[in-house]
Amino acid sequence: MPSPEIKPEYLGYLPIFIFMIIAVLVPVIVLFIGRFLRPSNPDKIKLSPYECGIDPEGDARQRFPVRYYIIALLFVVFDIEAVFVFPWVVIYASQNADVMTFLFVEMVVFFAIVIAGFIYIWKKGALKWV
Repeated sequence: MPSPEIKPEYLGYLPIFIFMIIAVLVPVIVLFIGRFLRPSNPDKIKLSPYECGIDPEGDARQRFPVRYYIIALLFVVFDIEAVFVFPWVVIYASQNADVMTFLFVEMVVFFAIVIAGFIYIWKKGALKWV
């Protein structure tokens, strides 16, 4: 029986297929080897929750107010904003006048949208902690 022939149009996908196989096999192999190499002697103290040097009090599944999550999401949004601004500043400093004008207008629009969102959440009371 002759072996199946790989069509030339599929050869472009071969590196992706190999990468997917490696991406699955490497973590599985590392976890499997680690299971046999690391010591395993659990006891009550090792399995107890521990945080900040203080013994836990109450139930681990306590509820947090929604405001906590809103503040956390806002922090992420403003972090991502800083990530977007840095490349603009680098490009802005090294371009001609036409590109600088376009980048400046683009930054003003971006900050206007962010500030409008900030004012909206401020008026809604999402920034009040208690």
